[in-house]
Amino acid sequence: MNKQLFIFLLLTTLSFNNVFCQGFNRIKDLSIESNFDNDSTSYSSETKVILSGKTKYTDYKIFSHKRDTTYIDTTLTIRKEYLFNYLRKDNFELLAFHNQGQTFNNLGYSFSNVNQLPDIGFTAKQFSYFDVDDINYYEVPTPTTEILYRTGLQQGQVVDALFTLNFSKRLNVSIAYKGLRSLGDYRRALASNGNFRGTFTYKTKNNQYEIRGHMTSQDFFNQENGGLTDTALENFINENENFDTRSNLDVNIEDAENQFDSNRIYLEHSYKLLASKDTINDKDFSNLKIGHILTSENKSYNFTQTTTTTDFFGDNNATDFDNNTAKSKITNNEVNLEFNSKYVLGKFKAKVNLTNYTYGYDTILNSNSNIDKLELTGRAISLGASWNAKIKKFQLNANGSLTPGSSRLSGSYLKGEALYKKDSLFTLKGSLLLSSKSANFNTLLHQSSYDDYNWQNDFSNVNTRDLGFTFNSKWINADLNFTNIDNYTYFDENNTPQQFTSQITYLKVKANREFKFKKFALDNTIMYQNVSSGSSVFRVPELVTRNTFYYTDYWFKGKPMLVNIGATFKYFTKYNANAYNPLLAEFTLQNDEEIGFPTLDVFFNAQVRRTRLFLKVDNITSEFSKKNYFSAPNYPYRDFTIRFGLVWNWFI
Repeated sequence: MNKQLFIFLLLTTLSFNNVFCQGFNRIKDLSIESNFDNDSTSYSSETKVILSGKTKYTDYKIFSHKRDTTYIDTTLTIRKEYLFNYLRKDNFELLAFHNQGQTFNNLGYSFSNVNQLPDIGFTAKQFSYFDVDDINYYEVPTPTTEILYRTGLQQGQVVDALFTLNFSKRLNVSIAYKGLRSLGDYRRALASNGNFRGTFTYKTKNNQYEIRGHMTSQDFFNQENGGLTDTALENFINENENFDTRSNLDVNIEDAENQFDSNRIYLEHSYKLLASKDTINDKDFSNLKIGHILTSENKSYNFTQTTTTTDFFGDNNATDFDNNTAKSKITNNEVNLEFNSKYVLGKFKAKVNLTNYTYGYDTILNSNSNIDKLELTGRAISLGASWNAKIKKFQLNANGSLTPGSSRLSGSYLKGEALYKKDSLFTLKGSLLLSSKSANFNTLLHQSSYDDYNWQNDFSNVNTRDLGFTFNSKWINADLNFTNIDNYTYFDENNTPQQFTSQITYLKVKANREFKFKKFALDNTIMYQNVSSGSSVFRVPELVTRNTFYYTDYWFKGKPMLVNIGATFKYFTKYNANAYNPLLAEFTLQNDEEIGFPTLDVFFNAQVRRTRLFLKVDNITSEFSKKNYFSAPNYPYRDFTIRFGLVWNWFI
């Protein structure tokens, strides 16, 4: 919490300091009016923006890692309601645990963007992790600040603060910090997380040399309680009035906690050897660039416990060593050559990657362990290429790489996309992903003082094939994904990693449609899933639906306030949801309990100029419904809870 306050005060001080010290053009006023037919941050022609002064809203640019451009969005739409959470993402396919900052169970899966390299694992700790693709870069004519504040559960809050400015048209820097501390309703449920991000971009006057990069430092701390005991679970379900205060309920573990830390340095730069004007016929060959990308990422995880709980984790035979941290480091250097040519119908890039990795422990942690290797280490060279072309109204993109050899990094990756846009009527995209890569490192090697949590495996590569289609229009938005997975890796009922010998066949169809009548609207999202092969190890609910009925209008004379009032109903059919294991920070199979329940949330949101205010009542039906709502076996979902917060933008 001290770190959150420090960053908040620092950014605020910098912002106000620039009011007096910077020589940028000022914005006297910025207001955005929308007819709510489009919630995109890229602002369609249906969005009306009113600015005074010389600065336009399109001058405040956000660049994704893939260099897609959007703009800083200060509107209030139903999408903003879905994004106002700890993740700041639409969590339709996730089932949150009761306290923000804890983990999420999966209601659906996406395999359209599989990483090319294996990860350390401990995936339950990484839902709020900022990966390379999650980092944004900026270009703004004046210093710009965004602050998000949201209350925690019982005690604590979330603060996400961003400050960015351009020292010149060609140089931008930004710093951002998201900090959370939330106590939670149940015993030993404290969450304390932090995500620091710093970015910069620079290019020379003639764009001959360009460089961008970022640095992240992230930490995720959670107290772990193992869920409710059998007796406490009975008192919860039977609504024993003596346990309306949830901290009175007993939990399985009283002294455990886990910590996940990471830091990353990313640097990407290129030099243009040959520009369009340097060629006789720039349609033949132009814009020859040589580039280099460096990614160096460290991750670590540890589970600590003062006393042993053999009735929960099994026998314990700890050695005298107390450093049980699993550490990984991956360093990747890429050299690439890029050019434009009519012979490839667009832009082509050839690349070579050299990757080094280490993962493991400092010492043996269990005296009964048969593990003979403390670390997994190696290096690999991969060859790859990417291609971007535009043929009439079709946009074609492809990216692939091949890592030959017998190392753990050997494998292949290929992703292709074809996008067709029919004016402003609709957009159709098809995609194909083929991936073969190693399973996560913690499934290959893991140590613990508990006997049952020590293993050393030599798994085959996980092979993923995903075929996807996306259709977006003013009538309906729809997604279809058909996925096959060979050698699917999972944790079984005994908390042990396994590889499925057969094939996973997974179909997911999701559609969204909003109906409007005057000041009222009904936004509907529905997802259908089917696992025709492999349902014994790959489990999802068959149906997930979210329906939001809301009212939108300007209040008071002169329309100073836009309000958005409504209720969201969400439901998913019963299924054997995975159990959560706090020692592994992973979800495991279980066959004893089916989970599936409805929730109803009520919200009152308002916009006053560039400030959006949010008031939300979570799970309002819990006051009179059966206590059958769980995020995972033994882990109840949140009760009736009132949250409030705001998002505030300053354009200086």
